[in-house]
Amino acid sequence: MTSDPVSAPSALESAVYRKVTWRLLPFLMLCYVVAYLDRVNIGFAKLQMLDDLAFSETVYGLGAGMFFIGYFLFEVPSNVVLHRVGARLWIGRIMISWGLVSAAFMFVTSSTMFYALRFLLGVAEAGFYPGIILYLTYWFPSYRRARVIALFMTAIPVSGIFGGPLSGWIMERFAGRQGLTGWQWLFVIEAIPALLLGFATMWYLDNGIRSARWLSEDEKRLLEQRLRDDSAGIVQDRSVGSVLADPRIWHLSFIYFCAVMGQYGLTFWLPTLLQSAGVRGTLHIGLLTAVPYSVAVVAMLLFGRSADRRRERRWHAATPLLIGAVGLWLTVQAGTQTGLAVLCLSIAAIGLISSTPLFWGLPTAFLGGAAAAAGIAAINSIGNLAGFASPYIVGWLRDSTSSAASGMYVIAVVQLVGAGAILLVPKSLVSK
Repeated sequence: MTSDPVSAPSALESAVYRKVTWRLLPFLMLCYVVAYLDRVNIGFAKLQMLDDLAFSETVYGLGAGMFFIGYFLFEVPSNVVLHRVGARLWIGRIMISWGLVSAAFMFVTSSTMFYALRFLLGVAEAGFYPGIILYLTYWFPSYRRARVIALFMTAIPVSGIFGGPLSGWIMERFAGRQGLTGWQWLFVIEAIPALLLGFATMWYLDNGIRSARWLSEDEKRLLEQRLRDDSAGIVQDRSVGSVLADPRIWHLSFIYFCAVMGQYGLTFWLPTLLQSAGVRGTLHIGLLTAVPYSVAVVAMLLFGRSADRRRERRWHAATPLLIGAVGLWLTVQAGTQTGLAVLCLSIAAIGLISSTPLFWGLPTAFLGGAAAAAGIAAINSIGNLAGFASPYIVGWLRDSTSSAASGMYVIAVVQLVGAGAILLVPKSLVSK
């Protein structure tokens, strides 16, 4: 990871970007914490839901993955609409939609209903994450994005730090209340913040620099000039079809598929892995899930800062995948030694969760405008098909072998392949 550090920006520029960061990032992070919690709380519900509804591990894995089929089909159209109508309205609409669908999971009684609601949740949430990545390109030049995206994506481990203990507490504390099980209360209670934040987004978020009343005219001109300087040579206006025909988009989609497979291999199965390591009780499992996620927060920020300071993208994106592969392999070796298993899962989390924000430094270095809207959505939607493959493969292998080991090995190998694919990206393409 060697490259010349970037020269220090002026004090005025640093102050303006600090102002923008504090205005946007805390709110966007909060939205993503809620989004990610609603997406993966099925991993906690599973601890009770499978026995209550007589679901197999394969049914759970397929249902968990169905989210990403809906996500895949509606991702690109959703991001194109966001680019046209603005983030404030569209992000708010997305959050309200997924909050309503997430709450509806309390009514699940069959595998068919489970599959249908997971699919609809993916449709509802389609466009949220790539929409935020696109939105950040409206404010920050490419050489500032790695740390900004990493900061935004700390929402993933933060959702684990707080969401794990919260989910475990809800399932234990509310079980049996009003005739509902703990997992039913989990879906209802954790859907409420999405609804509230959806309406808050329509009031709080600005569509871009020009519409930000909290910036002075001089500050707006400075930000716009930095984006103009950064956009030289960046592909701006292309049709959706031409973007999808670009082999670079497919190469990057494959890389992202590998990274996402690792990320969801961890987040969907972390509670189960801890249970297999000897941890008992949903609250205890929830508390211990906070450990790997806490370590991952620090790692994400350090990786992002280093990538921007050195203006190096490829090795910074590949290294976490290698770390994640090693962590998964070590987790399997730890067996039922709880302390060692938590340590190994923390190593895995450092790599698997840090890899995705660093990845986004690659496509946003050469895509902008409408091309970025279509390209980011295409990469995210194709890559997120791993969210379907990962839980289904692990669930099927777990049912077939009565062990999670083979599934973890498969995911570890995929991480190694993804790291190799990153290093095949031309350095000149992502050197900004």
